Amino acid sequence: MLTRAPTDDARWAAVAARDREADGTFFYSVRTTGVYCRPSCAARLAKRQNVAFHATPAEAEAAGFRPCKRCRPTGAPLAERHAETVARACRAIEAAETPPSLDTLARGADLSPHHFHRVFRAVTGVTPKAYADAARARRVREGLAGAGTVTEAIYDAGFNSGGRFYAQSAQVLGMTPTRFRKGGERTTIRFAIGECSLGSVLVASTDKGVCAILLGEDPDALVRDLQDRFARAELIGGDAGFEALVARVVGLVEHPAQGLDLPLDVRGTAFQQRVWRALGGIKAGHTASYADIARAIGAPRSVRAVAQACAANTLAIAIPCHRVVRTDGALSGYAWGVERKRALLDREAAA
Repeated sequence: MLTRAPTDDARWAAVAARDREADGTFFYSVRTTGVYCRPSCAARLAKRQNVAFHATPAEAEAAGFRPCKRCRPTGAPLAERHAETVARACRAIEAAETPPSLDTLARGADLSPHHFHRVFRAVTGVTPKAYADAARARRVREGLAGAGTVTEAIYDAGFNSGGRFYAQSAQVLGMTPTRFRKGGERTTIRFAIGECSLGSVLVASTDKGVCAILLGEDPDALVRDLQDRFARAELIGGDAGFEALVARVVGLVEHPAQGLDLPLDVRGTAFQQRVWRALGGIKAGHTASYADIARAIGAPRSVRAVAQACAANTLAIAIPCHRVVRTDGALSGYAWGVERKRALLDREAAA
């Protein structure tokens, strides 16, 4: 990774690696072709003796070189252009009454359907269809809170068939729409509390998977937090079999780098789920900034919203929001305390 290029050797290493993070820090020209490029250009690698380096496009052009038509060094970096393209597509999906087809979205981005699909997935972590499904699910959840009837909420969200929605309702809402509208009434959630080196840990699960992992000092406070999150659900203390699940989560706290190989019942808005998927891509022992995550999901200006999505995460460690830090590398807020965040990062680094 190159943030500065103090020597030509470092610049050449960035060119050879096609390091996108070096884009904008310098440009290189190729004597045999007469063009200049950004470091990440995908063109065939030139011979080192034919390459010169320049601080700006103007400097390269003053030396007699013309901009490469492939990487377009005078424009925005490719990653930024892709992020903007995908952001426009996301806005189109969210504004549409019915999900736009892949061909329609690709035409709007001036890309082939195959290329658009690949770019969209690389930026957001999900396919255009999965994003559209999540957007419709969010509209249903919001609509169920205010619409006159469940049927109105279903059709207002863009489903053109009530039967089709009901067939998917368990996946979309985690329960029937009527039960969701009543705040999870009659939904059964089993939970238990264990102890670990970071204090108390509450683990809760529906029949879909683990829906909450909460950390704290006071077990009673953790139970109240769970009750607030699932106000009308039926909370049942876990049996002996459930204790084994808690033990696995405690093991995750002690060794966070190992990951949690369990089904999760993840509930959130489309944006939150995009953020949480991006968090899952941060490897143990590494960190990313809120700005990094915002860029990764194609919303570079949504740094504050990314931070809010991290704060809304109810699955501590399983969705590793502890791996997100400030741009300067300093630890920022953590729902379960900055000291726990530091401890988890130290354990991952040691592993």
